[in-house]
Amino acid sequence: MEYASYESILAMIVAVLFAVAGVVNLTGRGAVKRDFARWGYPAWFHLLCGALELLCAALLFGQQTRVLGLTLAGAILVAVLFTLLRNRESFGHLAPALIFSALVVATVVLRG
Repeated sequence: MEYASYESILAMIVAVLFAVAGVVNLTGRGAVKRDFARWGYPAWFHLLCGALELLCAALLFGQQTRVLGLTLAGAILVAVLFTLLRNRESFGHLAPALIFSALVVATVVLRG
């Protein structure tokens, strides 16, 4: 019996988290739209972010595309952290982004 590697398991967890974040951004419920507007982004920007997050999730699921998915995840998270820090967001907004970042870094490290 083959067992999944820790890297694969962690990549799947990160993929699911990005998929959830993508759906949340694409649906653009009230708080999402308000946050993006408060940060100075155009009204459609949550759709772009959601689409990129879903693309990232899809890339992370594939073994051959995982490096590209991790690269995209890293780029997304740099932009997220920049936005949150620039706007002096509360720890409540910053904590999930830091956890996502740590999971991506851990996946890259385990990938070797």
